[in-house]
Amino acid sequence: MKRRTLDIIFSAVGLVVAALLLVLGLVLQSQADFAKSYVTDQLTAQKIVFTPADKLTDEEKSATCIVTNASQPLTTGKQAECYANNYIGLHLTETNDGKTYSQTSTESRAAAAAAKAATDSGAADAADLTAQAKVVSGKVETLFKGETLRGLLLTSYGFSIFGERAQQAAYVMYGFALVMLIASIVGFFHAFTTSKDDVVLVETHSTT
Repeated sequence: MKRRTLDIIFSAVGLVVAALLLVLGLVLQSQADFAKSYVTDQLTAQKIVFTPADKLTDEEKSATCIVTNASQPLTTGKQAECYANNYIGLHLTETNDGKTYSQTSTESRAAAAAAKAATDSGAADAADLTAQAKVVSGKVETLFKGETLRGLLLTSYGFSIFGERAQQAAYVMYGFALVMLIASIVGFFHAFTTSKDDVVLVETHSTT
């Protein structure tokens, strides 16, 4: 086979591979752009704003990201992670001595049952038990709302990470596509600067 023909074949294949890599990169770029805009739109709609620095408690100030984002609107996945873990998470632990919604809900049902039993039997502490049941019930509602919002924010953060990974993958595809394009250009250059009579892979025949 002639060297020029072989160079042209390899270079053409390189162009096809470069085109495929570019298409894959564009698809990944599209997914990354979608994830970024979707997360931003959803978080912006919540209209959450970080507490101003001068109003932060000492415990809240222990989280660097809370201080850094003070007074800023929450619009990115990274901010969502910070707010969910270091602000909402902090206050949820203070609601009922670190107990979760599930644990507090169980406690609330028990308190409500005890209050009802005391009321039905006319016990002297019925009023106190009823008041305690209402307090625990309030904690259940607070924890439910807090944990729900925290979960939604962390989901947005996770979605933003997928977007970041897609962006990184897109850059890798662009890089490989560029390498293949350059290699193909060099191949074509070599093909047309090489004598058309040069041959490679010459078949030899043995004689007896």
